[in-house]
Amino acid sequence: MSWIVLAFCGPVLWAASTHIDKYLVERFFKDSGVGALLIFTALIGLLGLPPIACFVDVFSLGPTGIAVTALSGLMYLTAIYFYLRALQQEEASVIAPLFQTSTLFTYAIAYVVLHENPTPLRLAGGALVMASAAVASYEPRGKRRFKWSVVAPILVCTATIAASSVMFKFFAVHDAFWPVTFWSFAGQAVFGLGLLAVPRVRRQFLGMFKEHPGAVIGINAANELINLGGGLAARYASLLGPISLVQAIGGTTAFFVYVFGVILSLFAPKLAHEDMSRGALLRKGLAVALIVAGVILMGAEQGGVR
Repeated sequence: MSWIVLAFCGPVLWAASTHIDKYLVERFFKDSGVGALLIFTALIGLLGLPPIACFVDVFSLGPTGIAVTALSGLMYLTAIYFYLRALQQEEASVIAPLFQTSTLFTYAIAYVVLHENPTPLRLAGGALVMASAAVASYEPRGKRRFKWSVVAPILVCTATIAASSVMFKFFAVHDAFWPVTFWSFAGQAVFGLGLLAVPRVRRQFLGMFKEHPGAVIGINAANELINLGGGLAARYASLLGPISLVQAIGGTTAFFVYVFGVILSLFAPKLAHEDMSRGALLRKGLAVALIVAGVILMGAEQGGVR
Protein backbone atom coordinates (compact mmCIF):
# COMPACT_ATOMS: atom_id res chain seq x y z
CA MET A 1 0.00 0.00 0.00
CA SER A 2 1.30 3.47 -0.89
CA TRP A 3 2.60 5.53 2.01
CA ILE A 4 0.40 8.39 0.79
CA VAL A 5 -2.75 6.27 1.25
CA LEU A 6 -1.58 5.26 4.72
CA ALA A 7 -0.78 8.87 5.54
CA PHE A 8 -4.34 9.93 4.64
CA CYS A 9 -5.86 7.16 6.78
CA GLY A 10 -4.60 9.06 9.80
CA PRO A 11 -6.44 12.36 9.14
CA VAL A 12 -9.78 10.70 8.38
CA LEU A 13 -9.68 8.50 11.48
CA TRP A 14 -8.32 11.30 13.67
CA ALA A 15 -11.10 13.62 12.51
CA ALA A 16 -13.69 11.06 13.60
CA SER A 17 -11.83 10.57 16.89
CA THR A 18 -11.66 14.34 17.48
CA HIS A 19 -15.45 14.62 17.41
CA ILE A 20 -15.77 11.61 19.69
CA ASP A 21 -13.23 13.20 22.06
CA LYS A 22 -15.27 16.41 22.04
CA TYR A 23 -18.46 14.48 22.80
CA LEU A 24 -16.80 12.64 25.69
CA VAL A 25 -15.34 15.84 27.12
CA GLU A 26 -18.68 17.65 26.88
CA ARG A 27 -20.70 14.72 28.17
CA PHE A 28 -18.54 13.36 30.98
CA PHE A 29 -15.61 15.74 31.65
CA LYS A 30 -16.92 19.26 31.15
CA ASP A 31 -16.30 20.28 34.75
CA SER A 32 -13.56 17.85 35.72
CA GLY A 33 -10.07 16.79 34.71
CA VAL A 34 -9.34 14.73 31.62
CA GLY A 35 -6.89 12.34 33.28
CA ALA A 36 -9.51 9.60 33.60
CA LEU A 37 -10.10 9.70 29.86
CA LEU A 38 -6.39 9.21 29.15
CA ILE A 39 -6.35 6.05 31.24
CA PHE A 40 -8.44 4.40 28.55
CA THR A 41 -5.82 5.23 25.95
CA ALA A 42 -3.12 3.70 28.16
CA LEU A 43 -5.19 0.56 28.73
CA ILE A 44 -5.80 0.04 25.00
CA GLY A 45 -2.04 0.17 24.43
CA LEU A 46 -1.50 -2.22 27.32
CA LEU A 47 -3.81 -4.78 25.69
CA GLY A 48 -1.68 -4.62 22.55
CA LEU A 49 1.54 -5.66 24.31
CA PRO A 50 1.03 -9.47 24.55
CA PRO A 51 0.13 -10.02 20.86
CA ILE A 52 3.17 -8.03 19.69
CA ALA A 53 5.50 -9.83 22.13
CA CYS A 54 4.29 -13.21 20.80
CA PHE A 55 5.48 -12.54 17.25
CA VAL A 56 8.53 -10.27 17.48
CA ASP A 57 11.66 -9.91 19.57
CA VAL A 58 10.79 -6.75 21.48
CA PHE A 59 14.22 -6.64 23.15
CA SER A 60 16.04 -6.24 19.84
CA LEU A 61 16.17 -2.47 20.34
CA GLY A 62 18.67 -2.65 23.18
CA PRO A 63 18.46 -0.70 26.46
CA THR A 64 18.81 2.75 24.85
CA GLY A 65 16.21 2.08 22.17
CA ILE A 66 13.77 0.66 24.72
CA ALA A 67 14.18 3.64 27.05
CA VAL A 68 13.83 6.27 24.32
CA THR A 69 10.84 4.68 22.56
CA ALA A 70 9.07 4.14 25.88
CA LEU A 71 9.69 7.81 26.60
CA SER A 72 8.16 8.70 23.23
CA GLY A 73 4.98 6.85 24.22
CA LEU A 74 4.85 8.65 27.55
CA MET A 75 5.39 11.98 25.76
CA TYR A 76 2.56 11.17 23.35
CA LEU A 77 0.02 10.86 26.16
CA THR A 78 1.43 13.98 27.80
CA ALA A 79 0.70 15.81 24.55
CA ILE A 80 -2.83 14.38 24.38
CA TYR A 81 -3.47 15.64 27.91
CA PHE A 82 -2.90 19.23 26.77
CA TYR A 83 -4.98 18.58 23.64
CA LEU A 84 -7.96 17.44 25.72
CA ARG A 85 -7.59 20.43 28.04
CA ALA A 86 -7.86 22.72 25.02
CA LEU A 87 -10.81 20.71 23.70
CA GLN A 88 -12.66 21.43 26.95
CA GLN A 89 -12.63 25.12 26.04
CA GLU A 90 -13.14 25.22 22.27
CA GLU A 91 -14.94 23.60 19.33
CA ALA A 92 -13.35 20.66 17.53
CA SER A 93 -13.16 22.54 14.22
CA VAL A 94 -11.09 25.28 15.91
CA ILE A 95 -8.75 22.91 17.73
CA ALA A 96 -7.97 20.87 14.60
CA PRO A 97 -6.20 23.68 12.67
CA LEU A 98 -4.24 24.66 15.79
CA PHE A 99 -3.10 21.05 16.12
CA GLN A 100 -1.35 21.28 12.75
CA THR A 101 1.35 23.55 14.20
CA SER A 102 3.04 20.22 14.95
CA THR A 103 4.16 20.28 11.30
CA LEU A 104 6.66 23.08 11.86
CA PHE A 105 7.90 21.60 15.13
CA THR A 106 8.44 18.32 13.27
CA TYR A 107 10.34 20.15 10.50
CA ALA A 108 12.72 21.66 13.03
CA ILE A 109 13.31 18.46 15.01
CA ALA A 110 13.55 16.21 11.91
CA TYR A 111 16.11 18.61 10.42
CA VAL A 112 18.36 18.23 13.46
CA VAL A 113 17.81 14.54 14.24
CA LEU A 114 16.96 12.88 10.90
CA HIS A 115 18.66 15.41 8.55
CA GLU A 116 15.47 15.86 6.52
CA ASN A 117 16.06 19.16 4.75
CA PRO A 118 12.91 21.27 4.27
CA THR A 119 12.73 22.87 0.80
CA PRO A 120 11.46 26.42 0.18
CA LEU A 121 8.10 25.03 -1.01
CA ARG A 122 7.67 22.99 2.14
CA LEU A 123 8.60 25.95 4.31
CA ALA A 124 6.03 28.08 2.47
CA GLY A 125 3.45 25.36 3.03
CA GLY A 126 4.34 25.28 6.71
CA ALA A 127 3.85 29.04 6.90
CA LEU A 128 0.34 28.62 5.48
CA VAL A 129 -0.40 25.98 8.12
CA MET A 130 0.73 28.41 10.82
CA ALA A 131 -1.45 31.13 9.26
CA SER A 132 -4.43 28.78 9.43
CA ALA A 133 -3.82 28.31 13.16
CA ALA A 134 -3.85 32.08 13.68
CA VAL A 135 -7.11 32.41 11.74
CA ALA A 136 -8.76 29.56 13.65
CA SER A 137 -7.82 30.96 17.06
CA TYR A 138 -9.00 34.50 16.34
CA GLU A 139 -12.32 35.48 17.91
CA PRO A 140 -13.41 38.97 16.76
CA ARG A 141 -16.25 39.21 19.25
CA GLY A 142 -14.24 38.17 22.27
CA LYS A 143 -12.62 40.47 24.81
CA ARG A 144 -9.32 38.80 24.09
CA ARG A 145 -9.24 38.32 20.38
CA PHE A 146 -6.39 35.83 20.37
CA LYS A 147 -7.29 32.85 22.56
CA TRP A 148 -4.07 32.20 24.46
CA SER A 149 -5.89 29.93 26.92
CA VAL A 150 -6.49 27.59 23.97
CA VAL A 151 -3.35 28.27 21.93
CA ALA A 152 -0.85 27.76 24.78
CA PRO A 153 -1.80 24.15 25.67
CA ILE A 154 -2.04 23.23 21.99
CA LEU A 155 1.49 24.55 21.32
CA VAL A 156 2.81 22.50 24.23
CA CYS A 157 0.89 19.51 22.84
CA THR A 158 2.15 19.85 19.27
CA ALA A 159 5.78 20.42 20.25
CA THR A 160 5.68 17.33 22.46
CA ILE A 161 3.96 15.15 19.87
CA ALA A 162 6.42 16.26 17.17
CA ALA A 163 9.35 15.22 19.36
CA SER A 164 7.65 11.90 20.10
CA SER A 165 7.05 11.21 16.38
CA VAL A 166 10.66 11.93 15.42
CA MET A 167 11.96 9.73 18.25
CA PHE A 168 9.67 6.93 17.04
CA LYS A 169 10.92 7.17 13.45
CA PHE A 170 14.59 7.37 14.43
CA PHE A 171 14.53 4.01 16.19
CA ALA A 172 11.92 2.36 13.94
CA VAL A 173 14.02 3.10 10.84
CA HIS A 174 17.16 1.69 12.42
CA ASP A 175 15.51 -1.30 14.05
CA ALA A 176 11.91 -2.46 13.54
CA PHE A 177 8.41 -1.05 13.52
CA TRP A 178 6.70 -3.47 15.90
CA PRO A 179 9.33 -3.56 18.67
CA VAL A 180 9.25 0.24 18.67
CA THR A 181 5.44 0.18 18.78
CA PHE A 182 5.58 -2.28 21.70
CA TRP A 183 7.75 -0.04 23.85
CA SER A 184 5.83 3.05 22.83
CA PHE A 185 2.67 1.38 24.13
CA ALA A 186 4.59 0.39 27.26
CA GLY A 187 5.46 4.04 27.85
CA GLN A 188 1.79 4.95 27.48
CA ALA A 189 0.91 2.25 30.01
CA VAL A 190 3.38 3.77 32.49
CA PHE A 191 1.67 7.14 32.01
CA GLY A 192 -1.72 5.52 32.68
CA LEU A 193 -0.48 3.75 35.82
CA GLY A 194 0.91 7.06 37.02
CA LEU A 195 -2.53 8.64 36.60
CA LEU A 196 -4.17 5.76 38.48
CA ALA A 197 -1.81 6.45 41.38
CA VAL A 198 -3.39 9.92 41.78
CA PRO A 199 -6.37 9.48 44.15
CA ARG A 200 -8.56 12.15 42.52
CA VAL A 201 -8.04 10.80 39.01
CA ARG A 202 -8.58 7.22 40.20
CA ARG A 203 -11.88 8.19 41.84
CA GLN A 204 -13.03 9.90 38.62
CA PHE A 205 -12.02 6.89 36.55
CA LEU A 206 -13.82 4.38 38.77
CA GLY A 207 -16.79 6.74 39.18
CA MET A 208 -17.43 6.72 35.44
CA PHE A 209 -18.13 3.00 35.53
CA LYS A 210 -20.76 3.44 38.25
CA GLU A 211 -22.64 6.25 36.50
CA HIS A 212 -22.37 5.35 32.80
CA PRO A 213 -20.67 1.94 32.47
CA GLY A 214 -21.98 0.96 29.03
CA ALA A 215 -21.54 4.34 27.37
CA VAL A 216 -18.15 5.06 28.88
CA ILE A 217 -16.65 1.68 28.04
CA GLY A 218 -18.25 1.33 24.60
CA ILE A 219 -17.60 4.85 23.31
CA ASN A 220 -14.09 5.02 24.74
CA ALA A 221 -13.12 1.60 23.42
CA ALA A 222 -14.38 2.41 19.92
CA ASN A 223 -12.70 5.81 20.00
CA GLU A 224 -9.35 4.44 21.12
CA LEU A 225 -9.40 1.77 18.41
CA ILE A 226 -10.16 4.44 15.79
CA ASN A 227 -7.38 6.66 17.11
CA LEU A 228 -5.00 3.71 17.33
CA GLY A 229 -5.69 2.79 13.71
CA GLY A 230 -4.98 6.34 12.58
CA GLY A 231 -1.82 6.53 14.67
CA LEU A 232 -0.39 3.23 13.43
CA ALA A 233 -1.18 4.11 9.80
CA ALA A 234 0.55 7.50 10.12
CA ARG A 235 3.55 6.06 11.93
CA TYR A 236 4.02 3.31 9.35
CA ALA A 237 3.68 5.90 6.57
CA SER A 238 6.44 7.93 8.26
CA LEU A 239 8.79 4.97 7.76
CA LEU A 240 8.05 4.82 4.03
CA GLY A 241 8.08 8.56 3.28
CA PRO A 242 9.58 11.74 4.78
CA ILE A 243 8.17 12.27 8.25
CA SER A 244 7.77 16.02 7.65
CA LEU A 245 5.62 15.32 4.56
CA VAL A 246 3.56 12.68 6.38
CA GLN A 247 3.01 15.22 9.14
CA ALA A 248 1.94 17.75 6.52
CA ILE A 249 -0.65 15.36 5.11
CA GLY A 250 -1.88 15.06 8.68
CA GLY A 251 -2.79 18.73 8.28
CA THR A 252 -5.83 17.67 6.27
CA THR A 253 -7.31 16.45 9.56
CA ALA A 254 -8.75 19.95 9.98
CA PHE A 255 -10.60 19.63 6.67
CA PHE A 256 -12.23 16.35 7.68
CA VAL A 257 -13.01 17.67 11.18
CA TYR A 258 -14.70 20.68 9.60
CA VAL A 259 -16.76 18.52 7.21
CA PHE A 260 -17.77 16.04 9.91
CA GLY A 261 -18.65 18.90 12.27
CA VAL A 262 -20.98 20.56 9.77
CA ILE A 263 -22.67 17.24 8.97
CA LEU A 264 -23.18 16.39 12.63
CA SER A 265 -24.43 19.87 13.48
CA LEU A 266 -27.03 19.65 10.71
CA PHE A 267 -28.17 16.06 11.15
CA ALA A 268 -27.20 15.04 14.70
CA PRO A 269 -26.92 18.22 16.81
CA LYS A 270 -27.01 16.21 20.05
CA LEU A 271 -23.72 14.58 19.14
CA ALA A 272 -21.87 17.71 18.01
CA HIS A 273 -22.55 21.42 17.92
CA GLU A 274 -20.52 23.83 15.82
CA ASP A 275 -20.96 27.57 15.52
CA MET A 276 -22.81 27.80 12.19
CA SER A 277 -22.90 31.58 11.98
CA ARG A 278 -21.70 33.14 8.75
CA GLY A 279 -18.58 34.68 10.30
CA ALA A 280 -17.58 31.46 12.05
CA LEU A 281 -18.06 29.37 8.92
CA LEU A 282 -16.01 31.83 6.85
CA ARG A 283 -13.22 31.84 9.44
CA LYS A 284 -13.11 28.05 9.72
CA GLY A 285 -13.36 27.66 5.95
CA LEU A 286 -10.43 30.03 5.45
CA ALA A 287 -8.38 28.12 8.04
CA VAL A 288 -9.08 24.83 6.28
CA ALA A 289 -8.29 26.35 2.86
CA LEU A 290 -4.92 27.59 4.15
CA ILE A 291 -4.11 24.12 5.48
CA VAL A 292 -5.04 22.41 2.22
CA ALA A 293 -2.94 24.94 0.27
CA GLY A 294 -0.04 24.32 2.65
CA VAL A 295 -0.32 20.56 2.19
CA ILE A 296 -0.33 20.98 -1.61
CA LEU A 297 2.86 23.07 -1.45
CA MET A 298 4.58 20.66 0.90
CA GLY A 299 3.64 17.71 -1.28
CA ALA A 300 4.61 19.35 -4.57
CA GLU A 301 7.91 17.47 -4.67
CA GLN A 302 6.57 14.09 -3.59
CA GLY A 303 7.64 12.55 -6.87
CA GLY A 304 11.18 12.73 -5.61
CA VAL A 305 10.57 10.75 -2.44
CA ARG A 306 10.18 7.01 -2.00
